[in-house]
Amino acid sequence: MQQRINDYFADKEAQLVEAISRMVRIDSTLGEAQPGKPFGPGPAAALEEMLTLSAEWGLPGENLEGYVGTVDLNDQETDLHILGHLDVVDAGVGWTMTTAFEPKLVDGILYGRGVADDKGPMVAALLAMKAVKELGIPLKKNVRMILGTDEETGFRDIDWYFDRHPHAPYTISPDADFPIINIEKGHYQPTFSASWEQTNALPRVTSLTGGPRLNMVPPNANALVAGLTAEVIQAVIPTLGLENITFTLTQKEEGLHILATGQSAHGSTPEEGHNAQTALVTLLAALPLADCPSTQAIRTLRDLFPHGDFTGKALGVAQSDDLSGHLSLAFTLITLTETGFEGRFDSRTPLCANDENTRLVTEKVMGKFGWTVKGEIDPPHHVPADSPFIQTLGKCYEMYSGRKSECLAIGGGTYVHHIPGGVAFGAVMPGFACNFHGPDEKVNVADLLTAAKIYTQVIIELCS
Repeated sequence: MQQRINDYFADKEAQLVEAISRMVRIDSTLGEAQPGKPFGPGPAAALEEMLTLSAEWGLPGENLEGYVGTVDLNDQETDLHILGHLDVVDAGVGWTMTTAFEPKLVDGILYGRGVADDKGPMVAALLAMKAVKELGIPLKKNVRMILGTDEETGFRDIDWYFDRHPHAPYTISPDADFPIINIEKGHYQPTFSASWEQTNALPRVTSLTGGPRLNMVPPNANALVAGLTAEVIQAVIPTLGLENITFTLTQKEEGLHILATGQSAHGSTPEEGHNAQTALVTLLAALPLADCPSTQAIRTLRDLFPHGDFTGKALGVAQSDDLSGHLSLAFTLITLTETGFEGRFDSRTPLCANDENTRLVTEKVMGKFGWTVKGEIDPPHHVPADSPFIQTLGKCYEMYSGRKSECLAIGGGTYVHHIPGGVAFGAVMPGFACNFHGPDEKVNVADLLTAAKIYTQVIIELCS
């Protein structure tokens, strides 16, 4: 069987690249809801294109009210769900190989937003279903692909689906790394805020805005400062040691506008980006500002979320365990006005994290400054490494990758986070950096073909 599968995929690279490219050319970021398009026209268009592709490949699917699409391999009872998403994060800045929604193949590497997260892997999984069908391999059970459209902005699509449909005995999501992700860390993403009376004190920060998404290291941040000259601010910047951050100053009628530019990254791996928001807070806190509520808040934010602190050490929540690793923390959202502020951080919590050592610590620290904190810990997801399902996945991975299988923990949360027994499984091979959520997102096409072979074998093992 392994040789038949290898032979089938021997000439499929061009087909795979073209199919992924069709999907990447669609900007499927979240948009305003429309009838039949609950997450806007972009995700809806991507869903329709994927269903068109599946029909062309002999696998007709169904659009379920614009929330998800489904593609079934046969009409038997479903034993396996392949669950992934077609929506993407914003293009961001810093692309060099191509623009975000114009895929480009260079030396076997395909660039574009969604090639790795998650359009490319979903096309590879669809190709695996096509392989099983065209190879004529008899199955006793069905595999259903579920095409989501709201993974990046809340999982409302999957919540809608599973409110109406049962879970399958087995679920994989090709939305992470190989070998097997059996632990997804928990999430602690509270909202914290304070308010104050407007003041005319000078100099002061009159506005501050940060990142576009909770789960994305902010590539840009903006502030407006009244009562200071550009020369004063320019003199402070070199003293801060903020590498990989640039500041652009523009004089406006209402004050001096400061744009901080860094580099985005996935919120679960803040060390891979350059946080423009924490850098800008660092700069503002160092300026000779009046002692007023906005200045006090900014300097406290600088102390609690210092630039380069990716583990929550300053906040007092840093921790780790042997199975799931360390807590990560990215300060990603801030909106400050003349009368208060609201902020959020994105923390991925290990198995050892709990209310006592994480949530209550945060509330106590921030409460000292009169801040309000709202938010609960979303528990981690853990599937035991010795389960028969995990062992089957590991065998399939080893057959085609030539690598030893192992179980991993990640900070990223996939669709399987709340699905009993579900695991993230591929499609990125060890050692390859895809730049999830960042500029020049990329995927190794040869690796995706290997992933397609692995998924083909998984379908056979679990459904035949």
